[in-house]
Amino acid sequence: MPGQEPRPTIHIPGTTSHTITPRAGHSREGTLRYLKAGRGAPLVLLHTVRTQAEHFRHLIPLISDQYTVYALDLPGMGYSEIVPGASYDEPAMRAGVERLLTQLDLQDVTLVGESMGAVLALSTAADLPERVRRVVAVNTYDFRGGIARSSLLARVVVSGVLAPGVGPVIAGVEPRPALRAILQGGLGDKSALRDDYVDELLQVGGRPGYPSVARAVYQALPSLIAARSRYPEVTAPVHFVYGEKDWSRLSDREANKQLLATADFTQVPKAGHFIALERPDVLADLLNAVA
Repeated sequence: MPGQEPRPTIHIPGTTSHTITPRAGHSREGTLRYLKAGRGAPLVLLHTVRTQAEHFRHLIPLISDQYTVYALDLPGMGYSEIVPGASYDEPAMRAGVERLLTQLDLQDVTLVGESMGAVLALSTAADLPERVRRVVAVNTYDFRGGIARSSLLARVVVSGVLAPGVGPVIAGVEPRPALRAILQGGLGDKSALRDDYVDELLQVGGRPGYPSVARAVYQALPSLIAARSRYPEVTAPVHFVYGEKDWSRLSDREANKQLLATADFTQVPKAGHFIALERPDVLADLLNAVA
């Protein structure tokens, strides 16, 4: 039907799709979509910029025997509702995560986030210590430069999206080769980026209003850096996971070690920024070992 919202082109076996409605009196909140699978204690998966719940398509089947998994589409992303004028800074994104935990009344939660999702996992744990059991933060996106460190193409595209005047136009133009190249810049093993996942991301990118969301998220990236000030407030155990070839520098990682001195650290050899795509087995082993 004309005007009908697209449906996901990827189905993760064992998952069902659900939604969370906006809270009364919060006009800038939209409906949130999440996937659910498995059994056991709750585990929430938080994706990164320009991705969605299907980012965890290979991880979910590996952990759903041990956990009840909730993979959230962050506000405005994936198939969550796009609300004109909504904020996409870190506090607004965090509010979406907290809606999932509070409206579903999740307790004893393991929060697992990748990149931007890792920052949100940590700041949510600071806000809701009574609900969070532990945090696994994968390649936290809390440093200057971010995806622009990936490649020259990424720097050009991100700079263009952020530019006054032409930014909205550039945000609305997303050639398949450019998206593919930028995402592959976050992988040690380039073959981990599947064609059907690129197709899915392009479909979502074509939703009405999505270019405005994408631009707003890039504009709000400094708020992720600011959120590092919340890390010392986290009382739950934290495990940082970094790909050997992640965009973060050694100084970025050491800075987080200083903020959370008791946190565990794992480095994944040869892996890049998107470990959930590249080495879901490593994350699954880490999570299942302490389920």
